[in-house]
Amino acid sequence: MTGKTRYEPESRSAARLGAVQALYQMEAAATPVDNVIEEFVQHRFGSEVEGVSLPSADEAFFTDLLRGIVDHQVDIDRAVNEILAEGWSLARLDATVRAILRAGAYELLHRTDVPPKVTIAEYVRLAESFFEGEEVGFVNGVLDKLAHGYRAGELAG
Repeated sequence: MTGKTRYEPESRSAARLGAVQALYQMEAAATPVDNVIEEFVQHRFGSEVEGVSLPSADEAFFTDLLRGIVDHQVDIDRAVNEILAEGWSLARLDATVRAILRAGAYELLHRTDVPPKVTIAEYVRLAESFFEGEEVGFVNGVLDKLAHGYRAGELAG
């Protein structure tokens, strides 16, 4: 045994980034989920684009994220919309913020094998890679409220 965890954290981070990018692409170009999964797995993860090496991703985790978000989107959107200020909805948010929140919410609601603090930290870090302003705090606040609403027992201590 090499002492490694059962998965590489970097590969999960890459899968999360890919999921956010894929959700954005699915929304912008109305691309079906199966086509997007195939494109990312076959052509993006672990490849080189314009001289930049893209990281390898946990493809099973990526696939679960995308399929899960699509399958549970109504419930995910409802849960997030309940947290947003009156008069606001996911539909009014920036498409990238919307993708980040949907992916983070899916993990918080349906991937109980991932600790909520890890989920929040990962998606806040993703938000920081796309934004420099208030969006980062917004993502943190929404995901934190979701975690406290659905998985509060895991946040104690």
